[in-house]
Amino acid sequence: MSIRAVVWDVDDTLFDYSGADRAAMREYLVVEGLLDQDEAVPEALERWRVATEVNWARFSAGEVSFEGQRRDRVRLFLERELTDDEADDWFRRYKAYYEAAWALFPDVMPALDALAASHRHAVLSNSSIHVQDRKLRALGVHDRFEVILCAAELGVSKPEAGAFLAACEALDLAPHEVAYVGDHPEIDGRGAADAGLLSVWIDRLGVHTGDGAPTGPRRIASLAELPAILGADTRFGAPSTFR
Repeated sequence: MSIRAVVWDVDDTLFDYSGADRAAMREYLVVEGLLDQDEAVPEALERWRVATEVNWARFSAGEVSFEGQRRDRVRLFLERELTDDEADDWFRRYKAYYEAAWALFPDVMPALDALAASHRHAVLSNSSIHVQDRKLRALGVHDRFEVILCAAELGVSKPEAGAFLAACEALDLAPHEVAYVGDHPEIDGRGAADAGLLSVWIDRLGVHTGDGAPTGPRRIASLAELPAILGADTRFGAPSTFR
């Protein structure tokens, strides 16, 4: 049976989260004088990346709330105790720089346009609906998706099969009728494949090779390759760069 719907990850798939995060933190550090005397910007950015990954993993595992992971991210980065209000205030100031840097990847709108008539579209994100709904509206693509699901409200997160199956259920489609597109090889790629969806892993940087690449998902370097994988009747698309 053919693929009838595409479910999308948001951060680092549609939205250039990593680019916005780096740009925002770089400006925040300099403008607000947050660097230690002997610390360079790249070192601070790496500490922020590690703090983000550690606490996002805790949120994904259900160990901390969405708001809690933000607060703990700030505490780990600053390496000091803060009240919830102090951590919230620090993150709020960072967030202003972050939102100013929001942007879609250049290949997103052409892909959505190419698939608009042939496939239904939805979102499944390991975030919160409050965050992603607002983000998708600001980026001008909210109305492209008939369903938007997020882990904070679902109570289950990727790579658990239940998250992917919830998206299929919301679309009233069987897993084999749905494709999932995401940037993380395990959370998105292997998770969707194990749940029975057509899994498409977008690896824009081409950093995962050989034994580091998961089995199961189809691997692409650009969303221009997606219509060909889905069998869409479109002039868009390109042959796979990963052979």
